[in-house]
Amino acid sequence: MTTKTPEDLIADCGAWWDTSIIDIHPGKIAIRGYPIEELIGNVRFPDMIWLMLRGELPSRAQSDLLEAAMVPGVDHGPHAPSIAIARMAVTCGLPLNGAMASAVNVLDDIHGGAGQQAMELYGAIDAEAGAGGDLVQAAIAVIQRQIDAGEKIVPGFGHRFHPIDPRTAPLFALVAKAVAAGVVSGRYAAIGHAVEAALKVIKKRHIPMNIDGITAVIFCELGFEPELGRGLFVLSRSVGILAHAWEQKQRGRRIMGPMPKEIPYRYSGPARRAVPVAAAAPGAAGND
Repeated sequence: MTTKTPEDLIADCGAWWDTSIIDIHPGKIAIRGYPIEELIGNVRFPDMIWLMLRGELPSRAQSDLLEAAMVPGVDHGPHAPSIAIARMAVTCGLPLNGAMASAVNVLDDIHGGAGQQAMELYGAIDAEAGAGGDLVQAAIAVIQRQIDAGEKIVPGFGHRFHPIDPRTAPLFALVAKAVAAGVVSGRYAAIGHAVEAALKVIKKRHIPMNIDGITAVIFCELGFEPELGRGLFVLSRSVGILAHAWEQKQRGRRIMGPMPKEIPYRYSGPARRAVPVAAAAPGAAGND
C-alpha cells in the first residue's frame, strides 16, 4: 500500500467534490468562469439557469424561449396535488421550506413526470424516423409499441381538466417565431404535431397537446436532456408552491385536511359488527 504524503491527501480532499460549476475563494466567486459581480445586473434568471446547466450563456432568443416555457407551469390551482400538499403542510405547522420540500417530493412520474416522458417519446420518434423518414408513421409505430407494452397514456397529450389547454397555442406561436428566426430547428415542433396526427389515427379522435407536450417540444428544441426537462418543471412549479404555502400561512388556519370536515369521505368496508367473545381459556372457569 502506497503511503500518501500530507500534500497528496489535501489534494485528494480538494478533488472529492470536483466541480466545473463554481469557483469560490475568499472574496471571489465565479460561476462557469464568469465573476459573480459581472453577472449581477447583466444576466437574467433564465440565463443563470442555462449557464448553470449547460456551461455557457444562452443567446437572448434562447433565454426568452426558455423563460416562456417556464412561466405557465408555475401553478395549476389548489386542487393540484403538489399545491394542495404545500397548503396542508403549512396548516400542520411546517415552515415554508418544509412545505415546499413536501410538495416537490410528489413531483414524480405520475404528477410532474409527463414533460420528461414526452421528451423521451419525441426522442424515440426522432430516432425511429431517422434523417428523412415520415414523422407521422414513425410516431404511429412508437406509440403503438408503447400501447402494446401496456402504456395507457401518451404523455403530453390530452388533459383531465382542459378540453383544449390554453397554454399550448401561445407557446407554439413562440416556437414558430423562433424557428423562423433560426433560433431552433423546428424538428421537435414537427414531431409534436406528428404525435397529434398519429393519435388521431390510433385513437380515432383528436387528442390535443397539453402544457407538458409543448414545454417538452421547447426543451427538446433548446437541447435539454429529458431529465433536465423534469428539473426545469420542478423549478417552475416551485414558484406556485411557494406562493400557495405563503398565502396559506397568512390565513393562520390549523390542520386542514384534503376536504372540509362537513364533507364525509366514503367508507367501503364491512358494516358495523360486534367483536366476537373469545372462548374462555382452559381453567379460566370453575376455579377451585
